Amino acid sequence: MSVQERKQRERAERERLIVATARELAEQQGWDAVTTRRLAERIEYSQPVLYSHFRGKREIIGAVALEGAAEMAAELRAAVVPADGPRGRVTALARAYLDFAERNPAVYDALFRLDTGLAFAVEDTPEPLKDAFAALLETLAEVAGEGVHPGLFTEVFWASLHGLATLTRAGRLLPGDAERRIDLLVERLAVV
Repeated sequence: MSVQERKQRERAERERLIVATARELAEQQGWDAVTTRRLAERIEYSQPVLYSHFRGKREIIGAVALEGAAEMAAELRAAVVPADGPRGRVTALARAYLDFAERNPAVYDALFRLDTGLAFAVEDTPEPLKDAFAALLETLAEVAGEGVHPGLFTEVFWASLHGLATLTRAGRLLPGDAERRIDLLVERLAVV
């Protein structure tokens, strides 16, 4: 292995460490607790080393968001595989989405609530974000209904899931009705 290859590998490892540490800290204490000073202390590198990888906290949050989008896409796809029929797949998709949001609140915030500078629904949207949407679209396109654009239907269904995730987390919905909400959402929106 050349010196250049070793340096590239070490740089990639440091970057993964920064992102993983930021994510861990955010999941434990919230994004306000994530500062370049705290990250530098936790990973035992200087702040200038962090800045050699990321221009600041916003970019670090963006990196966590991209990693989270890839994880979400994989989990959504895995959830629908064993499900029976279109209705079962859509229900499994909704559960997986809401479970992901509940298990990973800081990542979910990085994806959908915080300013990361990442663009959605434009030509230069990063691939992990496109893939997360595609993971929704793959299942939801089959239940969009005749004459309904699958992408538009996916946006509406996704917005509904996002609303459920956000309102549930904020304690604004009755805790015992989560399954009934999913059933109602699928029943009313999915044409099967």
